[in-house]
Amino acid sequence: MRIRPERLVLHAVLISVALLWLTPTVGLLVSSFRPRDAVLSSGWWTVFTHFWDLRQFTLENYIEILTAQGMARAFRNSLLITIPSTVIPISVAALAAYAFAWMDFPARRFLFGVVVGLMIVPLQMTLIPLLRVYNRLGLAGTFVGIWLAHTGYGLPFAIYLLRNFFAALPRDLFESAYLDGASQWTAFWRLALPLSTPALASLAIFQFLWVWNDLLVALIYLGGTEDVAPLTVKLTGLVNSLGQNWHLLTAAAFVTMALPLVVFLTLQRYFVRGILAGSIKG
Repeated sequence: MRIRPERLVLHAVLISVALLWLTPTVGLLVSSFRPRDAVLSSGWWTVFTHFWDLRQFTLENYIEILTAQGMARAFRNSLLITIPSTVIPISVAALAAYAFAWMDFPARRFLFGVVVGLMIVPLQMTLIPLLRVYNRLGLAGTFVGIWLAHTGYGLPFAIYLLRNFFAALPRDLFESAYLDGASQWTAFWRLALPLSTPALASLAIFQFLWVWNDLLVALIYLGGTEDVAPLTVKLTGLVNSLGQNWHLLTAAAFVTMALPLVVFLTLQRYFVRGILAGSIKG
């Protein structure tokens, strides 16, 4: 089979760009397993000259970070924040999106326009007013408060994306279900949700990664409270406290990015589906 020269050039360029983008991640991973003296005296790329010599690697950096520095608790806090902050907005958005797509009620188009308009409102404008409300209600520094904040910030985009996907589903399918006596809830639960699995999965990935990597919202509504601080807040504190201990900082940084990397590499095909569902459908 003859390969065209332009395709060879294209593949070479794509591989080069991929390697270029991958280099910082590989360097961070290698440095996280190196002892302090090695990190300070030589570059991470020097390990490849004698890569099979396992004596140049150590697990002490991760043991120190996860135990003495509290990254294990911060990892648990990130999970406790991210999972509900992903499930709650998607559940609410699915119900609202179905209503906007298939139910008739007063001011439906106007309300959907308001939802779309909220997508362009910078979240920074809401931080101080919402924090004042949280302080009065006692929600500042709590998991419930951060769940509600991420739900509010994520709902406009989630409703917009799911509404477009629901609206593109075959109308005849729903009309047949209504003629057979199906209620709106049955049509939503038995038809709309199963047919919208790609959009729901892609939205879950978007929301999960955004909440997991968030620093601003967590820092404002959780503060520096150690008991509820997620990985992003904890890592920011370690940068100030550990100073020049790069061997520990690299390990802490990789603990923070490990789960998003796994999620992205495992489910990356849903990113394309999500972009298409929110752009060309509907």
